Amino acid sequence: MKVVNLKQAILQAWKERWSDYQWAINMKKLFPKGATWDILNLADALLEQAMIGPSPNPLILSYLKYAISSQMVSYSSVLTAVSKFDDFSRDLCVQALLDIMDMFCDRLSCHGKAEECIGLCRALLSALHWLLRCTAASAERLREGLEAGSPAAGEKQLAMCLQRLEKTLSSTKNRALLHIAKLEEASSWTAIEHSLLKLGEILAGLSNPQLRSQAEQCGTLIRSIPTMLSVHTEQPHKTGFPTVHALVLLEGTMNLTGETQPLVEQLMMVKRMQHIPTPLFVLEIWKACFVGLIESPEGTGELKWTAFTFLKIPQVLVKLKKYCHGDRDFTEDVNSAFEYLLKLTPLLDKADQRCNCDCTNFLLQECGKQGLLSEANVDNLTAKRKADREHAPQQKSGENANIQPNPGLILRAEPTVTNILKTMDADHSKSPEGLLGVLGHMLSGKSLDLLLAAAAATGKLKSFARKFINLNEFTTYGSEENTKPASVRALLFDISFLMLCHVAQTYGSEVILSESRTGAEVPFFETWMQTCMPEEGKILNPDHPCFRPDSTKVESLVALLNNSSEMKLVQMKWHEACLSISAAILEILNAWENGVLAFESIQKITDNIKGKVCSLAVCAVAWLVAHVRMLGLDEREKSLQMIRQLAGPLHSENTLQFYNERVVIMSSILEHMCADVLQQTATQIKFPFTGVDTMPYWNLLPPKRPIKEVLMDIFAKVLEKGWVDSRSIHIFDTLLHMGGVYWFCNNLIKELLKETRKEHTLRAVELLYSIFCLDMQQVTLVLLGHILPGLLTDSSKWHSLMDPPGTALAKLAVWCALSSYSSHKGQASTRQKKRHREDIEDYISLFPLDDMQPSKLMRLLSSNEDDANVLSSPTDRSMSSSLSASQLHTVNMRDPLNRVLANLFLLISSILGSRTAGPHTQFVQWFMEECVDCLEQGSRGSILQFMPFTTVSELVKVSAMSSPKVVLAITDLSLSLGRQVAAKAIAAL
Repeated sequence: MKVVNLKQAILQAWKERWSDYQWAINMKKLFPKGATWDILNLADALLEQAMIGPSPNPLILSYLKYAISSQMVSYSSVLTAVSKFDDFSRDLCVQALLDIMDMFCDRLSCHGKAEECIGLCRALLSALHWLLRCTAASAERLREGLEAGSPAAGEKQLAMCLQRLEKTLSSTKNRALLHIAKLEEASSWTAIEHSLLKLGEILAGLSNPQLRSQAEQCGTLIRSIPTMLSVHTEQPHKTGFPTVHALVLLEGTMNLTGETQPLVEQLMMVKRMQHIPTPLFVLEIWKACFVGLIESPEGTGELKWTAFTFLKIPQVLVKLKKYCHGDRDFTEDVNSAFEYLLKLTPLLDKADQRCNCDCTNFLLQECGKQGLLSEANVDNLTAKRKADREHAPQQKSGENANIQPNPGLILRAEPTVTNILKTMDADHSKSPEGLLGVLGHMLSGKSLDLLLAAAAATGKLKSFARKFINLNEFTTYGSEENTKPASVRALLFDISFLMLCHVAQTYGSEVILSESRTGAEVPFFETWMQTCMPEEGKILNPDHPCFRPDSTKVESLVALLNNSSEMKLVQMKWHEACLSISAAILEILNAWENGVLAFESIQKITDNIKGKVCSLAVCAVAWLVAHVRMLGLDEREKSLQMIRQLAGPLHSENTLQFYNERVVIMSSILEHMCADVLQQTATQIKFPFTGVDTMPYWNLLPPKRPIKEVLMDIFAKVLEKGWVDSRSIHIFDTLLHMGGVYWFCNNLIKELLKETRKEHTLRAVELLYSIFCLDMQQVTLVLLGHILPGLLTDSSKWHSLMDPPGTALAKLAVWCALSSYSSHKGQASTRQKKRHREDIEDYISLFPLDDMQPSKLMRLLSSNEDDANVLSSPTDRSMSSSLSASQLHTVNMRDPLNRVLANLFLLISSILGSRTAGPHTQFVQWFMEECVDCLEQGSRGSILQFMPFTTVSELVKVSAMSSPKVVLAITDLSLSLGRQVAAKAIAAL
């Protein structure tokens, strides 16, 4: 009935020719308070009455304009009413409606409830669709010349339509509201896309270039609405990116066996966070590879780097190709990167000199094979480098002439690995001699290290190790009676045992361990390695049951070692001998110390132990190392003497094949095993046969200097240089290991906060991020869970958060949070699993699950009397102060990282709502700005999902954050509640 009354009231006003303000006064008298004008559909009723005739009723239109100006009606109700008109043939009516839209289309706002703001988004979407239809109708009529000889009038109407379209779309706020509406009503957006296509077809035939370009501009703006968050500017002014450089060096030095996917994701994360253009990104990867090659220590280190550069990095780039969707083809970007690289002549010359070959040529050929470069590009770049090399400093003739270059050897080793894996799959019992020949060939020269490096770089090392574990298990015992098969079996056992020890020491014991299968028997070597093999940071108990086997077996082994002239091989159970040797050595040591055995007897026994099978000596030394640690200073001499005897040269004749080759590997294994204990006991033992430095990064810390000083010193040097080298990476790793995560992170953050020059702080952030990659997950927990809350809640520390160090810390915190959050669902890398974990603190008690129980962090915050209710927004009490998107996505809050992030955002929300402003408030703003800057389009599940919804309304009060794009970026638009929060915040701007 009210609508009829409303209609009657409008007609009465028209009949009596009320002025607009009279009409408004009388309307308010006629309709008592209660229902709003929008509920009564006032805008709809006025337009319906105004548009009855061929031309609009000016008096009734004046009422509508007055209602709009005096905010009797909302913008959404007017837009909805306008979009219902569809008789586009009535020019004057259309023009009147366009004039009405002109009143407010670039300054829309709504200060009502969230539902009303979503209503405004939908109404704007309908109005946009109406404008497109209206424009298309005007253009159609102009094209067909329906104006009967007056095309100027048709052009005028089309120009009016395009002008309103442009005015509506040029406002970022309107586009943000449309972005939300598109997510609310996908079908309406599809209709808009169809209208846009239709309009494009009609306008293609128009002769007026000005109108056509105006229409194209409007089309571009509409098409940009769905992707308005993904536009990032790249950094053209920078050419060096130390984070990428350090990440590649870190991976090449410490994680050759790691899978390529996590590395690819980490590199892409850095590329996105730092907005690095693809050619410069690829260039930085190559630069780091060449620096790694030049710096790498001789021997295994050099082979590892060669395999990393020539086998693994091309594979990494193949995967990166899938992620990089720029305007240009990825192969063009790789080509540009090589063009830049060729200008770095001194770097390439130095690498060529080190590797004794044209490294760039090998690399180009490999990239060509992987489809990263076209054939023409490969030929062009090869020719350029060849011409350049003619001016390179020549090496003396004959020097290194006979040395085969490592890159060539590594590239040839890769297919050999595949062939060896196939050979190892065959039945070992059928042709053990043939298999022994293959393994013997692998032991000669640097073949083993070449093959292992190639297998590690191509992800085949684990299956390589598995095959050798199976072979070792197969050869532990046999039923043979003859000497020949027994000696072949002994050799196969020994070679496989030594190879596996070497792999574990060079690439980490994780490579050896199989996935735990319930009920499956654990192979002998795995058992021995886990319980008896000394490793860095692993303390063994010499009295552990694994070192105390069956006493009868021990007695027979002692008798065999002491009485016989050489070790027997027939029907020998090698796994039992390896497990019994520790107890046998203890018996022999006791006999020697008590004067029962003379030194000559000890020499004979040690010769017997290592005379045929080197693995027995390895097992003996493994126990001796654990034993020496437990002895007092004056009790160690005989045990160390025994290690010397086992490591020294053989005094009797060796009778089994490949003895010298096996001894070289044994010496290297023993040197690694004894390194810790020799350093602790200040003892020196000469290990023969090893030749090059087998432990290049061992014992890097200067003696008698506090580790804090060392940390400050090395960080200052790295900062001055602007990049991290391999040696520094190892020092940082050792310091992290010794000082613990909190100590390491806290001291480096203190150094960052001391910096006062902007360019220095930015460089420090890039370097610190790459250093933190040594153990990113744990560092992030400490940084976000301890260090930041400590700085933000202690007013005496707020001064340290001033710009520039405060901005830098905010950037670093966001980078760490994003990296850890994106990767913590995956597996921890091998180098992170290796590190001994100290419990930083139980995150469950630090950040309790029960919302009723205040966490330590929130108790810290409630010290200000006004903070108790600060989080609940006065306009929206219904929404819980801590409700965030993560709770609606049911994210697992038992995960420490999720817990820390949720609490950090609660703290941020509290700071924004607090009455006290200061550097900590500014820090929060920088933190949020960096979050927005690093985000991708549609990255649901980013760290911002932990931010309470109520924070959005607090954030937009900060001038730097009060932009529609920021609101869209920080709210989770995949959720209905997220869209409501965003619409409310944007509509109020």
